[in-house]
Amino acid sequence: MAHAVTRVVHRCEEAKENESLDLSECQLMQIPDAVYHLMRHTELKRCDLSGNVITKIPPKFAVKFSLITELNLSHNQMSKLPEELAELQALERLDISHNTFIALPSVAWRIPQLKRLLASNNFIIDIDVERLRHAPALEFIDLQANPLPSRLHDLLRTLTRITIELTPRQIEDWEDLNV
Repeated sequence: MAHAVTRVVHRCEEAKENESLDLSECQLMQIPDAVYHLMRHTELKRCDLSGNVITKIPPKFAVKFSLITELNLSHNQMSKLPEELAELQALERLDISHNTFIALPSVAWRIPQLKRLLASNNFIIDIDVERLRHAPALEFIDLQANPLPSRLHDLLRTLTRITIELTPRQIEDWEDLNV
């Protein structure tokens, strides 16, 4: 435990120099309050929280780290994001891959500068395609290795402005039946 705390403090000190907070693989279940305190006078540009066991991001995250351009939340246990992430005015790249999302978080459509959304290897079966179509800056979305229904697969293929990575769909046995 003491070693993990020391590692987090050390990485916060490094972030003061390079504006990039790397708390990946720190066995975090949440973002410790001490991180907000240690980083209070630092303008972070990047934050990597990957490879932990975090289940949720607190609403205050967007307030405390409002200038970040890259946020890596991959390889955690998240199934939703706080609506306050829409306040991240500079965020361009969001990685939520390898989590437990069943729906693509609607807040993603409201992040004004979001260009790249990585959401592969989740359990996503629901996406609001119309909202996705009107996402202000979104250029690329990775949805590979998600159990998307065929209807959603077809709808996503109608989007031309956004590059979408999809796993080729397997035709189910029952889809070949002529009834």
